[in-house]
Amino acid sequence: MEPRDRAAFVRSYTKVLTAAWSDDEFASRLETDPRAALAEHGLELPAGASVRIIRNVEGEPDLDGQVTLWEAGTVSGTYELRVPNSPQIELRELSEADLESVAGGTIETRDDTTYCCCCSPCCCCT
Repeated sequence: MEPRDRAAFVRSYTKVLTAAWSDDEFASRLETDPRAALAEHGLELPAGASVRIIRNVEGEPDLDGQVTLWEAGTVSGTYELRVPNSPQIELRELSEADLESVAGGTIETRDDTTYCCCCSPCCCCT
């Protein structure tokens, strides 16, 4: 797939994912009339082509894999689009290092006066 075509596919695929996750009506149309639902977001299928929407997707999202599957559809005439039922988000807890990198603290100045992070150097939190 040419870079311009790939970018257009990724843009349209992202719109389909977002719509499927945020609009129950669109998600339903994606199941019942996938050709029309995909066309709404720029994924036009050639006449005579079929499409399979895969909703139960396991593991990490794989954009390159999805692009490869879509390209294979141009040869076979059967397009496969993976649309997870919900966004894949990471649910791990933050480590102490992660927390320290985003947490506020104190700031030392040149004259060894300590200010809290929410104060400007013109006020003192002692």
